[in-house]
Amino acid sequence: MQLGSDDTVLVITSAGCNALDYALQGPRRIHAVDANPRQTALLELKLAGIRHLGFDDFFALFGEGRHPGFRDLYRGAVRAELSPFAQQYWDKNHDWFCQNDARDTFYHFGLSGMVARAFRGYLRLRPRLRDGLEALLGADTLDAQREIYAARVEPLLWGKHLNWTLSRQITMSMLGVPRPQRKEVERQHVDGIPGFVREAVAYVARELPLRSNYFWQLYFRGGHTRDCCPEYLTADGFAALKGGLARRIVPHTTTVTEFLQGTHERISRYVLLDHMDWMSSYYPEALAEEWDAILERATPGARVLFRSAHGQPAYLQQVNVLHEGRMRRLMELVQFHPEWARELTRQDRVHTYAGFHIADLLPTS
Repeated sequence: MQLGSDDTVLVITSAGCNALDYALQGPRRIHAVDANPRQTALLELKLAGIRHLGFDDFFALFGEGRHPGFRDLYRGAVRAELSPFAQQYWDKNHDWFCQNDARDTFYHFGLSGMVARAFRGYLRLRPRLRDGLEALLGADTLDAQREIYAARVEPLLWGKHLNWTLSRQITMSMLGVPRPQRKEVERQHVDGIPGFVREAVAYVARELPLRSNYFWQLYFRGGHTRDCCPEYLTADGFAALKGGLARRIVPHTTTVTEFLQGTHERISRYVLLDHMDWMSSYYPEALAEEWDAILERATPGARVLFRSAHGQPAYLQQVNVLHEGRMRRLMELVQFHPEWARELTRQDRVHTYAGFHIADLLPTS
């Protein structure tokens, strides 16, 4: 990202974590854009919590994922700060943070949360596998991780039941993987989705420190700890956001194209996650329209980051855009950095996408 104080960022909101962490780098403004109003509602709740709660309460909510007193906090401190949709949404779902079962947290709700909860139930039936995973997550070194994974996790994890579950589209949909992405992975991997997931998990277990990997720790444990969490959930990060940096984040419930067509701001950094994959299959004309809008609102040399199920997204070769009054091939207007992206992919702590891409807009005459 290489964010500076003059940068204006457009980021897909998702759960809002990235936008909050980016704000700690001090860019001028961050526009968090998502077509799903539930994602905006979650970011609004986090922003209202930063403004009106203390760190301990905030961490209980979004770090540990549970707070027995959240009903009172919600009504007394944060609800008035939310948009009408967000108020309606959290009026209905605020009990996600205060479940009677201590094993359930906020992170066990929503579609991907339901998958995590189901996997937790599966582990209760497989105590040896559960204990192996606990040991893996607590290992002090990569050598220890490799030994535990090989001896206590890998032989028990990849059975026919889990492989069957991973091969179902309903499972992939709940994890946020649409059919076009699944088909692309199947084309690239001889063992399909189960084989790809096996390789991804094996890489994380063998090559990346898990004890500090708050992504996988969250998925298995249902919450963060204070020494293993995103920067916005640290005491210093929270204080910086509360001190004013959070005000630089502006949520929008709309598409990327609609936002760009309606703003007069110039954007220097775009973080587009993986939505171009499914657009390329379902709405290729909308993908071209989005790139038109990106180019129209971009600053000179703006940078675009996105993920993909494609190691090399061939669909970008087919995109033509209207630029400076004439049709141009998109690939004539951007410069990709494949070696840099591959190096960063090796450090990716989630490691569930085949492709990560960095593109800079080229100067044009």
